[in-house]
Amino acid sequence: MKVTVDQYKCVSSGQCVLNASDVFDQRDDDGVVALLIEHPGPDLAEDTRKAAAECPALAIEIEE
Repeated sequence: MKVTVDQYKCVSSGQCVLNASDVFDQRDDDGVVALLIEHPGPDLAEDTRKAAAECPALAIEIEE
């Protein structure tokens, strides 16, 4: 699994962090998504997929 984020699409809703805080964080100054792990392991896959699905801006892309 490879995760990419588009910080320009991000609307700072925080759904990514709520669903997968080991993989995503938010910048302190504006709340925009910050990717912590580009290749999350199998133990984080379900949470990462949920974070992508719940992103209102569709700023998270996952390649399997």
